[in-house]
Amino acid sequence: MIIDENYLKSTIRTVPNWPQPGVMFRDVTTIFEDPKVWREVMDSFIHRYVDVEFDKVGALDARGFLMGSIISYALNKPLVLFRKKGKLPAKTVGQEYALEYGTATLEVHEDSISAGDKVLLVDDLIATGGTLLAAADLVRKLGGNPFEACAIMDLPDLGGSARLKEAGTDIFRLCEFEGE
Repeated sequence: MIIDENYLKSTIRTVPNWPQPGVMFRDVTTIFEDPKVWREVMDSFIHRYVDVEFDKVGALDARGFLMGSIISYALNKPLVLFRKKGKLPAKTVGQEYALEYGTATLEVHEDSISAGDKVLLVDDLIATGGTLLAAADLVRKLGGNPFEACAIMDLPDLGGSARLKEAGTDIFRLCEFEGE
């Protein structure tokens, strides 16, 4: 069973004008702080993927780690960490991506994904899509298939979900907020 979208949206705190004027920041920490909502969110993802054939869960730094580890554990799938540059100890492969004011690099251990691996990508939200697109590119560089990107929420007006779909990665989200 998937959590009711309107109920979920009512549990997400909106912080106006943060981190800059005009931005309506959608704060998911309220979900993590409420055990009932947190369980319903995670159960929604687990129920969605319990009967899906895939190989690995790819969790994105940092809130994606919280979600990905639970999905990985519940579905008995290996967990692959996608981290900011310089945070992984073994040999990595990296992908640069655009930020609002510059660029960043996402890395993954080069031996964590094998040719043919079907990888579920997990993050808290889809905004511009830069981080998830970088992770999907890394999966492809290593010969895998990023079959879906899942998130608690989507901000479709920022275009990330459309960019992911255009790049060949399906998306799943529990709720969406219009506007930026």
